[in-house]
Amino acid sequence: MPRSKKGKRGSGKPGCLRQEVLQLQLSAKASLKGFKNGVKGESGASDDDLTSDILSHCSSASESTSVLEEGTGGEQLDEQTAQEETEDKLKQCIDNLMDKSTKTRLAGLESLRQAFCSRVFYDFLTERRLTISDCLERSLKKGGVEEQAAAATVFTLLCIQLGGGDEAEEGFKLLRPIFTAILIDNTASIAARQSCARALGLCCYVSTAEEGEDLIKSLALLESVFMSSYPNRDGTLPTPKPGSPGLHSAALQAWSLLVTLCPTSRLTVLLDLHLPKLQACLQSSDVNYRIAVGETIALLVELGRDIDEEFEVEDNEGLSQCLKSLATDSNKHRAKNDRRKQRSIFREVLHYIESEDFTEEKIQFGMESVYIDGWMRRRIYDAFKEILESGVRHHLQFNPLLRDIFGLGPPLILDATVKGNKISRFEKHLFNSAAFKARTKQRNKVRDKRADVM
Repeated sequence: MPRSKKGKRGSGKPGCLRQEVLQLQLSAKASLKGFKNGVKGESGASDDDLTSDILSHCSSASESTSVLEEGTGGEQLDEQTAQEETEDKLKQCIDNLMDKSTKTRLAGLESLRQAFCSRVFYDFLTERRLTISDCLERSLKKGGVEEQAAAATVFTLLCIQLGGGDEAEEGFKLLRPIFTAILIDNTASIAARQSCARALGLCCYVSTAEEGEDLIKSLALLESVFMSSYPNRDGTLPTPKPGSPGLHSAALQAWSLLVTLCPTSRLTVLLDLHLPKLQACLQSSDVNYRIAVGETIALLVELGRDIDEEFEVEDNEGLSQCLKSLATDSNKHRAKNDRRKQRSIFREVLHYIESEDFTEEKIQFGMESVYIDGWMRRRIYDAFKEILESGVRHHLQFNPLLRDIFGLGPPLILDATVKGNKISRFEKHLFNSAAFKARTKQRNKVRDKRADVM
């Protein structure tokens, strides 16, 4: 999926003109009415219409404040108070990361994890990112098993909060060596290594440029972890150590996320190297690892077909037979829930391999929705859903990073007098770039059918 480099998007003079209060209210109401009546088709919207929709949502922070002061002063006061209380709690959580008590540090990490999943705090965290990064680095180096795993997760969320820009890239370069050291340490706990594998994949995905050094190193490191599950020279699978299938699954899923960024030249090499080996891993004794392998095979085949429509797996017939067996598995020695989950996933994989059919999924949030219509898009969505949990919909609605990745444009502000949201510095930086992109798409008649605004 094409992605602009985070933190280096278009900039220029703001295109938002100062509007009177009445004009802003009318514009917001007209915009809301337009959303209720449905978005026009490709040929139904002009450049002016498209641009005006964006401009109506781009009033400066001072204008938004004046509207709120006149129209919803009490509500704005309550919101400001709630925001201040939330930030005070976050400051306390950050202070707790420096406490001598392990229990207090763990409580601080868990509170930050929950907060970062449920809300977007770009402005607040930009001013404190170095302090938080230092605390997380200390936890990763000196903390116990649980603290290391929690710190890796919180750092991943911090990168997502920072929008994958220069700040996130700087933090990732600082902590990547620590993630690497823990991940390749066979004496470290499986839980900490799994958390570091996920962190390495997602942080690299959101903060590094395509074909960058960090991407190549991260791919190689993750490969070295899950390739230990590949068959021996005699074709038999190695006996897994306790907990290793979970680690292999985490590393494989993180690797497959980064593969979506690879250029064609590198992708061709990866397909030839890994597809035959992964096919053998479908016989793994661990159901979750089998599922991760099956989904990765489907993703790689999809990427191969993007390069060449006639692309096929080397042993296509053998792969189909194996997938059919897993899609109809009824072995009693497997747990019932495991059998049901496995059959469901491998039916989808089999249908895609044989006929390129994919079960489309629609994710709704607010007045918008995004379509998951391929294995690449599913891998990206699942990676963010795993780390953000139930907060993924909130981030799809308000986090500019996720909206950029899924092609949704800048966050919608439907009614400034009701929402009362102060536009952040990051959002201001993105609005001008978003307006330019929208005009370009309209002129070229290229509209992403997978991002649907109801």
